[in-house]
Amino acid sequence: MPVTVLLVDDEPLVRAGLRAILEAQPDIEVVGEAADGAAVIPLVRQLRPDVVAMDVRMPLMDGIEATRAVLRTVADPPKILVVTTFENDEHVYEALRAGADGFLLKRARPAEIVHAVRLVAEGESLLFPASVRQLAAEYGDSGGNPAARAAMERASLTEREAEVLRLMARGLSNAEIAVRLMIGTETVKSHVSAVLTKLGSRDRTQAVIAAYESGFVAPG
Repeated sequence: MPVTVLLVDDEPLVRAGLRAILEAQPDIEVVGEAADGAAVIPLVRQLRPDVVAMDVRMPLMDGIEATRAVLRTVADPPKILVVTTFENDEHVYEALRAGADGFLLKRARPAEIVHAVRLVAEGESLLFPASVRQLAAEYGDSGGNPAARAAMERASLTEREAEVLRLMARGLSNAEIAVRLMIGTETVKSHVSAVLTKLGSRDRTQAVIAAYESGFVAPG
């Protein structure tokens, strides 16, 4: 089955460019478009896309609010890939905090755009881990978030789960973590699932953000 994508951007040329790049791939299908975040929820419910590629800045409802709305109101929500002009942007970090699964630069090369959609859809690796780390260092609380620290303490991760979370923050995939720890991939998946459950995170991106904000992992 192809990865289905909903494009949300107030610039028609951006949507047309993304559509042309993505639909050139045999395993990706663009199922719809919207010009503002306010239109996302009904389209997500109607089209059930796997991934929403969403501009972070739009006139009526921006990508941050649209992300929050989708995750709050849609059962089994899609993966959300924020599309942005600037990499080092506080709005991008706020979108990740709100629940976005990753971000993509509008100036990215076609191969990078395709890779980002596939990676976010699979959910087994962190997209652009170095950039997420830099954003956390500049805009995150870096251990100064009491709620994040309390949540990490309540999680009571085992030694192996903590090790897996640190490797997740470095951007390693499940297969790479398995090689590093010399354990099976299915065992890694079980540890990742346990980490997400204990932290109350919907995906590995949110778990890594929580790790940075609690001070469990240093973003620098």
